[in-house]
Amino acid sequence: MNFISRIIEIIQELDLKHVQRWGILSTIVGVVSGLVAILFYSGLFYSTYYILGGIGGYYPVTPAGDVDLLTAPPSHPNRILLIILPALGGLLAGYIVYRFAPEAEGHGTDSVIESYHNKRGIIRDRVPFIKAITTMITIGSGGSAGREGPIAHISAGFGSILANKLKLNDRDRRMLVICGMAAGIGCIFKAPLGGAIFATEVLYRQGSESEGIVPAFISSTIAYSIFCTVFNWDPLFSMPDYQFTHPIGLFFYALLGVACAAIGILYIHVFYGLRNRFSKLAIPRHIKPAIGGLMLGIMAFFIPESLGVGYGLIQQAINQELALTAGLMLLLIFAKIMATSFTISSGGSGGVFGPTLVIGAMLGGFLGLTFHTLFPTIVTEYATFVLVGMAALLACVAKTPLAAIIMVSELTGNYHLLPPLMLASTLAFVISGKWTIYEKQVQTRMDSTAHRREMTIDVLELIQVKDAMSTDIITVDPATQVPTVLNLVHKYGHVGYPVLDNMKLVGVVTFEDAEKVPSDERENIRVEDIMTTSVVVTYEDESLEDALKKLLDNGIGRLPVVDREDPTKLLGLLTKFDIIRVHAQLSSKLCRIH
Repeated sequence: MNFISRIIEIIQELDLKHVQRWGILSTIVGVVSGLVAILFYSGLFYSTYYILGGIGGYYPVTPAGDVDLLTAPPSHPNRILLIILPALGGLLAGYIVYRFAPEAEGHGTDSVIESYHNKRGIIRDRVPFIKAITTMITIGSGGSAGREGPIAHISAGFGSILANKLKLNDRDRRMLVICGMAAGIGCIFKAPLGGAIFATEVLYRQGSESEGIVPAFISSTIAYSIFCTVFNWDPLFSMPDYQFTHPIGLFFYALLGVACAAIGILYIHVFYGLRNRFSKLAIPRHIKPAIGGLMLGIMAFFIPESLGVGYGLIQQAINQELALTAGLMLLLIFAKIMATSFTISSGGSGGVFGPTLVIGAMLGGFLGLTFHTLFPTIVTEYATFVLVGMAALLACVAKTPLAAIIMVSELTGNYHLLPPLMLASTLAFVISGKWTIYEKQVQTRMDSTAHRREMTIDVLELIQVKDAMSTDIITVDPATQVPTVLNLVHKYGHVGYPVLDNMKLVGVVTFEDAEKVPSDERENIRVEDIMTTSVVVTYEDESLEDALKKLLDNGIGRLPVVDREDPTKLLGLLTKFDIIRVHAQLSSKLCRIH
């Protein structure tokens, strides 16, 4: 930490150009995210190995690209203990979350999205640590959750902390949050390009945060390089280099895209339906994850494969292993939907990205095997449907079609199936419509609080002074006595009056000027003796934005409107009230239009 603190001090002392500055900042986020991901991965492995495996006797299968830090013995699940473990893990994780950082509940990606749009990119310092610990407990005890949401939350949290240390503005803090999310996802999935695009795309249901893409690329690449230096460079899943060679097969991939849209909508409804049920339970919040864990444990008594992240199931489906039959894959589609909802909707800590990939893979494997059985000459390899199913379901529920296509290709190291990937993912994305697993997403940049100022037209810049000024003006003569000015203030309520001499503007007199005159001298003092002759004026063609700036900079409440060619020719009077009135009228009109 002393080393990082020194780097922060150096950055603060340097006057860096934009590109250099963001190169350094995104690199720092990438380095820290890569190191944190190594610790996080190790913690998840050991907690799963010793809790779910050592106590429950169930060692989940790992994908080819994961590194087994210890050799797992054959699984001999103790089904009674499998009922209890998720409940105990949920109880402990729930207590820690709601005791120290309630915002660490649920799937971390949504929390990052919420922070970006509505909290100025601020993530409390303690959140990354609480998220890491509770996710290890949740997944380690058998919870059906992914590791991408938590690492995104953890890394984005560091980006927010770094921004606060450097006293950066809200915009820059948000950019560092994107960098952290990209770095976390890019390295934990060994998908640097997909991670960067996902981090910028997942913020919106339509569109992306394009200005964050370059810093996200840098941080994701750095984190990926550090992580893979320790845990090998192999893709997460091992897959033969299948080629797309049969155009007729696109019909079957299109059917898979439609099926993914239907299952995705079901998944979202179940997920948030159970969340609403749990929220209505009149019990302490930290007990709810334990109830969700118990429900998961009961299901795991009959279907142990529903426990844990489930990446090993994807590898088995890709390998076309006989243990993963069509019937079991069909069962696991719905089992993982329920298991994930029990775990996260109850308040447990974990991501939905990983389970989404598993559900999509099981759906793709089931349909692929079915199509292969019915049309063996067209659908020659059903493993390709596993890959396409992952991408299509992710595109559907996360509203990230581009990231889904790229990331799933990186996950398997296969880039030769782009046509079916694009077709199925696009269909699933379009058909699923508004439904999303990330409820904090907003529709477009225009709907984000982060961009509301830049997307809203400043109405004061659109209106000229002549459209707001008053022309019915009360003026006074330089020879007018002070009591007359005070009477005008009392009668009309205006606190300032232009002074005209032979119809020419010579000054302004205010209530403050008149009141300063002692009472016994007011009959003998004239306006010309107390008026301000150095008058700040405005012009008919000047914008209200510029006029308001003059009022604020000079600390005054009114501006005489004069002719540009003849500054002594008074055309009207503009007050703060006039500006407020016009602004309110036009803002209301624009709101009705939009």
